[in-house]
Amino acid sequence: MFRKALFAFTLAFLLVISFGMAQNDIRVMSFNIRFANPQDGVDFWPNRKEMAASMIRFNEADIVGLQEAMRSQLDDLEALLPGYAWYGLCRTDGSVNPEPDNEFSAVLYRRDRFELLDSATFWLSENPDKVGSKGWDAALPRICSWIKLRDKRSGKEFYHFNIHFDHRGEQARAESAKLLVKRIGEIAGASPAILTGDFNCVPTDEPYRILTAKGSGLADALFLSEIPHHGPLSTWSGFQFPGMPGRRIDYIFVNNKVEVRKHAILSDCWSGRFPSDHLPVLAEIRLE
Repeated sequence: MFRKALFAFTLAFLLVISFGMAQNDIRVMSFNIRFANPQDGVDFWPNRKEMAASMIRFNEADIVGLQEAMRSQLDDLEALLPGYAWYGLCRTDGSVNPEPDNEFSAVLYRRDRFELLDSATFWLSENPDKVGSKGWDAALPRICSWIKLRDKRSGKEFYHFNIHFDHRGEQARAESAKLLVKRIGEIAGASPAILTGDFNCVPTDEPYRILTAKGSGLADALFLSEIPHHGPLSTWSGFQFPGMPGRRIDYIFVNNKVEVRKHAILSDCWSGRFPSDHLPVLAEIRLE
């Protein structure tokens, strides 16, 4: 009788501990939502915004690194997802209300879950603190926006960095990767850190190798996941196919203060329609 009671007590205790740990898990998403381009026709943003918001809402993302998000699109998501706040600056002028409208690498986060402690943006260029600077052989100005959050559930603090590498400049992508490794180390130090983004490179390319090299402090969340990866091994849809083979260009990276429970690339579509020309990447993480 005593053994049964002890077993029941031990089981209940372990279940409580397990539940408590799960409650502290954080669901991180990286999502290139495709800028609002009228030339996209049926895939123009007004026809996709509810789908994009639904991807975030249904998957219960706690924090989302967005790419190609124009201010008008951020306003739409803020209206559709009232439980979220966001931080970001426009890549062209460093403002929150650019004229004309342009792209942000903004970070969405749950208002009720996190407290914003700090935030900043730097440019992926030879002059990272110069607003609007274009680096190396890049076609466009590119940025990294980051935030420091405190999790109200666990009290733990962490950093989230979010980027969009240039689509043309090979040198710019490689140099941007080097700059990121340096800046993340300087800003986050020994704290937990997450990096999301559209890196416009596949795992065999130089920027990926730089980001995951020994000594970089970063690792691809897909390969750290305790539960095997779910979904296609590609993040490009082109509004046509749920994961074009060989096109994994969107990632979630973490440092060694972050454990990865799950990892997925989400290939949802509605009657052949996609929320974006990229597939969202989702990871469930736990801070050490």
